[in-house]
Amino acid sequence: MNYILAILLPPLSIFLAGRVILGILIAPIWLLAIIFSGGLTHPMFVLLAWFVIFERRNAGLRD
Repeated sequence: MNYILAILLPPLSIFLAGRVILGILIAPIWLLAIIFSGGLTHPMFVLLAWFVIFERRNAGLRD
């Protein structure tokens, strides 16, 4: 479910994956990037969110 949220709202997905500070820092950058680039940079933030979710999921499996 978090992967689908990463497509729509990457900062919120990062926040919910447990990276609270990163999610808060990425939110204004993402918003400005959406406004100024017209959405061209959105895939970069989606990939970042996917990597964070994947890392969090793999870290849980190693414990």
